[in-house]
Amino acid sequence: MHKSIQSVQPPLKFIPLSFNPLVLQITKWLVPFFLRFRTRPWLPAGILRVEAKNAEVLAELYQQFQTGKIRLLLASRHPEVDDSLCMLYMLSQVVPRVARRQGISLPHPVHCHFLYDRGMTLWAGNSLGWFFSRIGGVPVRRGKRLDRHALQTARELFANSKMPIAVAPEGGTNGHSGIVSQLEPGVAQMGFWCVEDMVKANRPETVVIVPITIQYRYVQPPWSRLDWLLSKLEAESGLPVQPIDQSVIDGREELYYQRLCRLAEYLICEMEEFYRRFYHQNLPHIPNQEVIERLHRLLDTALQVAEQYFGLQSQGSFIDRCRRLEEAGWSYIYREDIADISALPPLKHGLADWVAAEADLRMRHMRLVESFVAVTANYIQEKPTAERFAETALLIFDMMSRVGGGILPARPRLGWREAQITVGEPISVNERWSIYQASRRAARQAVSELTQDLKVALEKLIA
Repeated sequence: MHKSIQSVQPPLKFIPLSFNPLVLQITKWLVPFFLRFRTRPWLPAGILRVEAKNAEVLAELYQQFQTGKIRLLLASRHPEVDDSLCMLYMLSQVVPRVARRQGISLPHPVHCHFLYDRGMTLWAGNSLGWFFSRIGGVPVRRGKRLDRHALQTARELFANSKMPIAVAPEGGTNGHSGIVSQLEPGVAQMGFWCVEDMVKANRPETVVIVPITIQYRYVQPPWSRLDWLLSKLEAESGLPVQPIDQSVIDGREELYYQRLCRLAEYLICEMEEFYRRFYHQNLPHIPNQEVIERLHRLLDTALQVAEQYFGLQSQGSFIDRCRRLEEAGWSYIYREDIADISALPPLKHGLADWVAAEADLRMRHMRLVESFVAVTANYIQEKPTAERFAETALLIFDMMSRVGGGILPARPRLGWREAQITVGEPISVNERWSIYQASRRAARQAVSELTQDLKVALEKLIA
């Protein structure tokens, strides 16, 4: 997360693709190191290993792609920020190794173009945009109704590049290895566009989308580190700290669950009072209301506070509303209607700074909601593993850090982890083409059905 914005900024320019094989090769050499020590070299708590299930499917698809039989899109889950490194490791290390074992010849590089959120460069710095452009990345503005430059570039790459393209159909991270969020229709639409381009060019390639999931597990359940994290969150929220005796084994999960629920309910109470008192929101006390119902009501309230300021309608899912608010905030901060900020007279410059600073503050309400869009009532109860406890506690850490403002600190690392990447069966887009081209209404329905089928495929891959 970037530092608080106090002044108007120039427009967010599109970062053009500038693929550099040397930069990619150096990156591939460094990936194993970054997986283990990306944030803190002295802390033994990175990704210890990456395993890939059904990698032979991907090896065969790459062979078909490189021999001109298919156009390939990798639709990968994106639960957290480590995903891109894990995917790069799989493509650069695992897939070539599996291909050799299968007797499949794959010319280098075994890589892909990818779409990334343009907003990442705002908190990670412009150097990230430079780096991504050199290894095949295309920036996209998630909340923009039609990011024409990004879509045209992605469409051209999908149809004609010598490498496949990868897209996260969820559009962003949700912090949950075990929950697939609502998918955006962009992946399905790109698939049909590519079929259309093949038909117009009289080319024989079949357009294929392959679902891929990424899940994380700790090598050793980090119960003691989780106890430390919960103690930290309790202390910073003002709750009495209730450490758990680490010698207790029986009923341990229930103790952590009760402690996490206590913290969550306390934070919800604090935020409800915050919005009642300072934003004059109607949040009545409802006896015996479930915590998850209160959370959803609170998220809706936070979004309404921001939407009222930007003049937006409260329509769609939480994710849809977050995307629209992000774009609205950027339009107030990164001003495309100002040709030269330095040429503004002091009065207009001051007003523009005022608008930018307030927009940044209003967007914080949306950022709070982003952390909890995938939270459900029974995620932990269904499978009370250390991983799910940790995911939920880390989301609370994100929320409390955002309330503090400034730079969002690196998440605490609770222990060594393993990444499990699972490759699903490819989905042919061509088989749906006749329905898509029948009419405009049929096209919308075909996109919707393909999106839903992709979501189901991703959910089936989750262990």
